[in-house]
Amino acid sequence: MNILLTGHRGFIGQHMLRALESRGHYVQTYEWGDNQLPSVIDQDWVIHIGGNSSTVERDIDKILTQNYDFSRQLFNACKTYGVNLQYASSASVYGMGQDFKETAPADPKTPYAWSKYLFERYHLAHQGGNIVQGFRYFNVYGPEGEEHKGKQASPYMQFKQQYQETGRVKIFENSDEYLRDFIHISKLIDIQLQFLDIKESGVFNVGTGKPKSFKEVALSICSENEIDYIPMPEILKDSYQKYTCADMTKTNRALNL
Repeated sequence: MNILLTGHRGFIGQHMLRALESRGHYVQTYEWGDNQLPSVIDQDWVIHIGGNSSTVERDIDKILTQNYDFSRQLFNACKTYGVNLQYASSASVYGMGQDFKETAPADPKTPYAWSKYLFERYHLAHQGGNIVQGFRYFNVYGPEGEEHKGKQASPYMQFKQQYQETGRVKIFENSDEYLRDFIHISKLIDIQLQFLDIKESGVFNVGTGKPKSFKEVALSICSENEIDYIPMPEILKDSYQKYTCADMTKTNRALNL
């Protein structure tokens, strides 16, 4: 198939590009920068992963321009030319909620989460003709490709880098009580690419349904006596999700699992 991929230089995008090419797809790439909308003509699918992934970005205009406005324009182009679209959303739209079904009330707490939720709403309100699939990524991690993300990298990557550099790992106080649904990048890519053959539009969770605590993640890299506990930064206190666990019922049903 002919596929346009946005965000191919990012962590998930790098892995997606390799997976698509290894499966024999012809892939064109696009990276944000020149503010020019890429052409979707003659594509079978657009896989839209690019955008501003900073969960601590507080410039609302910036993040809405990069995540909502651009996604909306790409959506409309795909709709006009009958091109199918996959796009990356985020489990951050659930906010502090404890219900992780796709039908649960959203509770976005940051500009990043709002940008994702607003585009989901736009998609669902304007769906028509082509297939459009949104994927709420939970906590994605992997062996490579995150090095450039700094404090926005997954806990797995941050803890690994800390341990390699200092022989110690820093985690927030009470990290044994913070549980997140961590999904390996290879599993995420496998799920999303299976949807290329599924003629169903909608929004779908992409996680494991099996949360782990941040302390468990740290202990997979170091020992208990090599952990330092630090206070949570003020910027995170009002938006930090203490618990996420993907309800995979809808996704697994679509995949016939």
